Amino acid sequence: MKHKIRLMDTLERTKILKLIQQEVIPAIGCTEPISVALCTAKAKEILGTIPEKITVYLSANILKNAMGVGIPGTGMIGLPIAIALGALIGKSEYQLEVLKECTHEAVKRGKKMIDQKSISISLKENIQEKLYIEVCCQTSQNHSTAIIAGEHTHFIYISKNNDVLLDKKLDENNNHEKQVLELNLQKVYDFATTSPINEIRFILESARTNKYAAEQSFKYDFGHSLGKTLRGKFEHKIMGDSIFSHILSYTSAACDARMAGAMIPIMSNSGSGNQGIAATLPIVIYAEENGKTEEELIRALILSHLTVIYIKQSLGRLSALCGCVVAATGSSCGITYLMGGKYPQITAAVKNMIANLTGMICDGAKPSCALKLTSGVSTAVLSAILAMEQKCVTSVEGIIENDVDQCIRNLTLIGSQGMNETDKIVLDIMTHKH
Repeated sequence: MKHKIRLMDTLERTKILKLIQQEVIPAIGCTEPISVALCTAKAKEILGTIPEKITVYLSANILKNAMGVGIPGTGMIGLPIAIALGALIGKSEYQLEVLKECTHEAVKRGKKMIDQKSISISLKENIQEKLYIEVCCQTSQNHSTAIIAGEHTHFIYISKNNDVLLDKKLDENNNHEKQVLELNLQKVYDFATTSPINEIRFILESARTNKYAAEQSFKYDFGHSLGKTLRGKFEHKIMGDSIFSHILSYTSAACDARMAGAMIPIMSNSGSGNQGIAATLPIVIYAEENGKTEEELIRALILSHLTVIYIKQSLGRLSALCGCVVAATGSSCGITYLMGGKYPQITAAVKNMIANLTGMICDGAKPSCALKLTSGVSTAVLSAILAMEQKCVTSVEGIIENDVDQCIRNLTLIGSQGMNETDKIVLDIMTHKH
């Protein structure tokens, strides 16, 4: 019997390991427009030639997240250039790095395609799925369609002319393993703190990738240059040259680069580069500046990233709730662990985060996301400090309950259902600005 339990634990650990490897992956550029470019690239490949006309139908959340963000290697923002490049040079095999072979010449051709009004973008009406991308490519002789739904790289439908090459039902589009694998915070903590270190060492790649992005961003003026600004004279004059100020500057700098469309890869989490940044960099900086061991860093990063994955399971890929709320909650867990916290302190940090940041709206991907990430990670540090001092928001306050997993469900219920009307109003405001 004991052997059977150990075997089940090993199988479950293997599933969790695979889940992290699926969710923490490199991406170049904001994942929503890049996902649209990926879908376009697939439809073009099925068509077999450069299309004469491209018609794109998108869910409101995809539209919202793709309107104001920079497209890597183009110096341009928004969907049209992402779609054009998907059709011209995109390779679907590259997944979320679909545009990594972008050149100056390709951008010129993409601009010409836009000027010729070859691209049409519309809102897909009457769908429940928040992550939905449908791309139809046409020539005078042939047409093809590709549909992504549920996840940024998950194709549910592909066809050419009257031949259906792939057809999955929408309600089946979530990874079956992820549906079977039921996580809770205790399980997340146990996995992060007890797994053989060599099995989880791969997570260090997220530290290397995202720290490099921040360091590159310090050299240039990306977006609102929040990271670079924080690292300048204000860091010494106002915040002090501290671990806290370094956490803020590194996190915001990586976001500056990504939202501006820098051709710099980011290690994403659950389909979001900004979530990957916020789940990684606060922990990396805290660990480095406090002389933590490599093993401590690895376990803290796994704890952070897996917490984000767990919360996103019930929140969904896209929602009205800003993803930095979730990602910063993960980083608060990791920082608490590095401070010497055990499971009780980590649950306190999560409750403190949920009591503070729940309700921050997502109004699309854009350069000012760096401000929200900075708000998130500053709260992450604050929540960790309180948790280590045995201070925790109690169950008589607001949406907090004794059970930390129920607190998380309260957060995700508000984000996935309670803020749906907020989402509609935000999109309406964004699409009717003068």
